[in-house]
Amino acid sequence: MGWWEAVILGLVQGLTEFLPISSSAHIRVIGALLPHGEDPGAAFTAIIQIGTEAAVLVYFWKDITRIIAAWFRALLDSTAAGWKQRTILAPDHDARMGWYVILGSFPIVILGVLFKDVIETSLRNLYITAFVLAAFAAVLWFADRIGSKRRNLEDLTIKDGILLGFAQAMALIPGVSRSGGTISMGLLLGMTREAAARVSFLLAIPAVLGSGVFELLTEWDTLNEPGAAGLINTAIATVVAFGVGYAVIVWFLRLISHHSYTPFVIYRFAFSGVIVGLLAAGAISAT
Repeated sequence: MGWWEAVILGLVQGLTEFLPISSSAHIRVIGALLPHGEDPGAAFTAIIQIGTEAAVLVYFWKDITRIIAAWFRALLDSTAAGWKQRTILAPDHDARMGWYVILGSFPIVILGVLFKDVIETSLRNLYITAFVLAAFAAVLWFADRIGSKRRNLEDLTIKDGILLGFAQAMALIPGVSRSGGTISMGLLLGMTREAAARVSFLLAIPAVLGSGVFELLTEWDTLNEPGAAGLINTAIATVVAFGVGYAVIVWFLRLISHHSYTPFVIYRFAFSGVIVGLLAAGAISAT
């Protein structure tokens, strides 16, 4: 992989991570179309997501620090009537949000560890990716159409946090889209479009950062093996993903405040068709 290919993949990561169109699917396909002509791999994909999550940390810094502070205040509150008031039923909604993020992170962590080998091999088959892109386009359209869009972040419950966590875990399959899964679930739970997007960003922080750091530590040596992306190229893609990702967050939250998710539904169907066309023409390999 050349440095300019790393720039392209970082650009793709930054553009697609926060949109409900599956960044992993785009990295998988674009990587195969570049001159080096290979799937960059699950490790490369996970590591460069550290860049986009760093953009989330910067953009939502005030929200994140407020939630963490409220979480600790509630946990250490000696005047609370019981442990529930200190934790999942704390009166401060920011403190409760902290617990929902923790609870919602368990599904993707547990399933990611249990099915790591399958995720990094069989599930990266592009026929599966194309099918999943189309299937979850329909899910997103349905959720956006029937959701009441009345609930905000303050209205979340424990059940909501767990359901959002399992929706996020489905993104372990390339093509689902982590943001697409959580946004769809948020809409089905009656959340506003912006609230569903915001909870998607917050919920992703521990899961995506954890996955990226884990892959960085465990796959450090393999990144410089023949045919691998290389440490320098991985770093380049990560930095590019950070800069582009921050700009996309700003644009995306403004867009969904006034428009539906329909353009992303259409794009998912179109991208699914493009993948099938590329496979049929022999331009890329399914595995």
